[in-house]
Amino acid sequence: MHIYHVILPESWDEQRSGDTIVADSLAGEGFIHCSLPEQLVGVLDRYFDEGSKVVVLTIDTERLSSDLVFEPSTNGDEFPHIYGPINIDSIVHFEERIIGPDRQQAFVN
Repeated sequence: MHIYHVILPESWDEQRSGDTIVADSLAGEGFIHCSLPEQLVGVLDRYFDEGSKVVVLTIDTERLSSDLVFEPSTNGDEFPHIYGPINIDSIVHFEERIIGPDRQQAFVN
């Protein structure tokens, strides 16, 4: 299964040559937020303004070395959370995008 993590380009550039990706939420909340394909547009709408640059990481859950747990969010949907760093070899695709008005077409492969 593929899940998605949205990261800022600066963070991606700093971490992509290492073995793992670590989001700020891992230290603050204990996990890294991710999305299913059908949840990604809603996440972009809630947390990023039009014109923002982001990198969307496609993660193969079969390759993850950290625990993956599906947990309910405030809206009742269950979201994938990674309890540990994202190992680089689990990232099967990445794409930098500028968020435009038509987010529905923008990210889901």
